[in-house]
Amino acid sequence: MPGDQLPFGRARRAAREAGRALPVVEVSLHDAVGAVLASPLVASTPLPPFDASAMDGWAVSGPGPWTVVGSLLAGDQHERLPDGAAVAIATGAALPPGADAVLRRERGVVVDGPHSATLYVGDHGTGETASHPGYVEPGSDIRPRGQESAAGELLLEAGGVVTPVVAGMAAAAGYDALPVVRPPDVALLVLGDELLLRGAPRDGRVRDALGPMLPAWIAWAGGRAFPPTHVPDTLDDLLVALDDANADVVVTTGSTAAGPADHLHTALDRLGARWVVDGVSVRPGTPMCLATLPDGRHVVGLPGNPLAAVSAILTLVAPLLASLRGEAGADEERVEEALLEEEVKGHPDHVRLIPVHRQRGDLVTTATPTLFTGPAMLRGLAVADGVAVIPPGGARRGASVHVLALP
Repeated sequence: MPGDQLPFGRARRAAREAGRALPVVEVSLHDAVGAVLASPLVASTPLPPFDASAMDGWAVSGPGPWTVVGSLLAGDQHERLPDGAAVAIATGAALPPGADAVLRRERGVVVDGPHSATLYVGDHGTGETASHPGYVEPGSDIRPRGQESAAGELLLEAGGVVTPVVAGMAAAAGYDALPVVRPPDVALLVLGDELLLRGAPRDGRVRDALGPMLPAWIAWAGGRAFPPTHVPDTLDDLLVALDDANADVVVTTGSTAAGPADHLHTALDRLGARWVVDGVSVRPGTPMCLATLPDGRHVVGLPGNPLAAVSAILTLVAPLLASLRGEAGADEERVEEALLEEEVKGHPDHVRLIPVHRQRGDLVTTATPTLFTGPAMLRGLAVADGVAVIPPGGARRGASVHVLALP
């Protein structure tokens, strides 16, 4: 049976403290994106690794005019460039030895002669050459070797999320794989014989609204969700599904209360689970729960009503997954302050989570509650960009409240 309810803040803290960072694995750069970097990223080579052209144009040696002796594309190499010579060069191509500057394409004019072509400083568009024979400031439009970093230089501390840019930087620095904290695998068990998987609601049954949206919620929170499994409303079926769920976290929907078809508490007790959170003083979502099985797997029970389930994701799932992925407390970084545009009535004893739409001004951010915010409704949440935490007793217009971010 459900136990004592925890206050909202304590429940989030308990979920955060229940998780420990998962093992470190080395994965490809593609697979590392979104995971937490487990070791410092150090440049294995200077960046750039060689002097390179920053512009399309000509690599030149000494003062002009210059004799054009060839061309270079990115990836090509060229022999040493003698004084007074030039080679056409593409952006990113390695500068040939002996070159001391790059003349931009728009500032160069090539005049063909009987035996060779000569490069002058001038207007490429009109073909007019400059009055002087040609001079380019040494170092012009060159990306010098090691400009961004030297070999062995620290590029990124451990503990940050591998973004697409970080993966690209790692590739540029010579890495094929990165050590990351393994993202948590999450099994999704959708409970309820009243749920339809397709078509319109009918005959007293409703569509499953949670199954289609839960994988994306889990991805937003940093986990890797398996496809949802629909489980019949019997104790035996639930016991089998929980026992078979091969994941770090098992998220269930429904069956968290004490009704005739609510078997989650009984099933977890039979499996020897340790209760971490057994009810939270929050509306909607009071009967949400979190338990840890003897083998270390965590089970989070979401209420069956959609908005109440989202409340449980923000309260329990997000903090737990953040800790498991080695980013403990990251869920708190998504909390902002905003001023309420309207008075919100509160529950005398419970926190209320209210979908809001925020507007950011030059000095303050305001939050306007949306309509249609009953526990079974998603319409108000669909137009919201955050969820305001309303303390017991409510909050007046202009009050400062915490706002939890939404995907």
